[in-house]
Amino acid sequence: MSDHIASVLTQLAANQPAARERLFELLRIPSISTDPAFAKDCQTAADWLVADLASFGINAASRPTTGHPMVVGKVDGPEGSPHVLFYGHYDVQPVDPLNLWDRDPFDPELQDGPKGKVIRARGSADDKGQLMTFVEACRAWQQVHGALPCSITFFFEGEEESGSPSLIPFMKDNAEELKADIALICDTGLFDDNTPAITTMLRGLLGEEITIKGPNRDLHSGHYGGAAINPIRVLTRILAGLHDDQGSITVPGFYDGVPEITPEQRDAWQRLGFDPEAFLAAVGLNTPAGEQGRSTLEMIWSRPTCEINGIWGGYQGDGFKTVLPAEAHAKVSFRLVGTQDPHAIREAFRAYVTENLPPDCTVEFKGHGAGPASVMDTAHPIFATMKEALTDEWPNAAAYIGAGGSIPIAGYFKTILDMDSVLAGFGREEDAIHSPNESYALESFEKGARSWVRLLGKL
Repeated sequence: MSDHIASVLTQLAANQPAARERLFELLRIPSISTDPAFAKDCQTAADWLVADLASFGINAASRPTTGHPMVVGKVDGPEGSPHVLFYGHYDVQPVDPLNLWDRDPFDPELQDGPKGKVIRARGSADDKGQLMTFVEACRAWQQVHGALPCSITFFFEGEEESGSPSLIPFMKDNAEELKADIALICDTGLFDDNTPAITTMLRGLLGEEITIKGPNRDLHSGHYGGAAINPIRVLTRILAGLHDDQGSITVPGFYDGVPEITPEQRDAWQRLGFDPEAFLAAVGLNTPAGEQGRSTLEMIWSRPTCEINGIWGGYQGDGFKTVLPAEAHAKVSFRLVGTQDPHAIREAFRAYVTENLPPDCTVEFKGHGAGPASVMDTAHPIFATMKEALTDEWPNAAAYIGAGGSIPIAGYFKTILDMDSVLAGFGREEDAIHSPNESYALESFEKGARSWVRLLGKL
């Protein structure tokens, strides 16, 4: 390891107590983007990041949008050095159900976890802790060397957890300013506790909210039951028909653009030693429920899905009320792969629902996002450089993996800015992102920052 990297790693270690406190300050800000009641907190988080970047010489600003602000910072590196853009998001998921949290979600604490110390708070792993690994790496480099080794654009979003409605317009309006040689995204995870990963496949995401309406008011089930249509019965029948007995999705044209993985990918995934039984056992399950004849890794990395995320209607309070409801509601999401067209699938899904309505029922739809899948070109030389940097830091060699989640920004970087992305993050399965008691391993926070230092040095 070169002296210019070693000296920064030493400085990073000395900074760790202050780095944790800085992260705690950011975690205390309840920047829930999907709830308008927290709009001021999102602005506060953006302002906090601007001030923190400025504290070690980054020219940064909070940039207004029609929603929550973007944070953009810029620093020039030596002439001829690469230009990288680092992306993260400062907004977080809602905390409901609050009663399942062991402590205040916005009162961060360093706790003992099953595998070591963890930082417990909403946003600790998704994505504030991950975002700050890169910031802390840059801070330590600046402190040691007085300048960063390459040109860097910092790009922090405040609406990732609410569909990013302002992102595309902002990127199009500021394309020249944002364009770089490559984008770095830290919103993914390790393959396992000792194996770092570079995610090269991301599923796209499409969300639909449907409301089926029947009678013009809630009805007494004794007076009208049997004679009047029940929207919940209609809704559940339609939803149940979205999958056949083999686990395949029945929406017409749904599989258009879905590729098969290559033999090389299948061999590489088999060598990872993934344990599907342990994967499901960790959440109290034992039987894969997706398309029959597919491996579990295929199901979560390379196959599309249709999931019912919420369903409601009628009386839901304590006790019992014999009501025949006027409306029934559901939220349905689709994870997409390959070249599946989210807009075509939206139209096909709406047509499927509409065609299955009985007389006396109508339907209303509300769309939630429509992002395509992303596949990274690992021929770009920075992939090998990143793989080497991660391998230098972690016990096992870094692996190229797929991911079941959706990070639309990677696709937007390609389609809007013509820029490839490297996705490397340090989350773990037990972090429980989007769930109560979210956490981020202290080791991930510390070794994540060290990993970015190694990459900066190699650049």
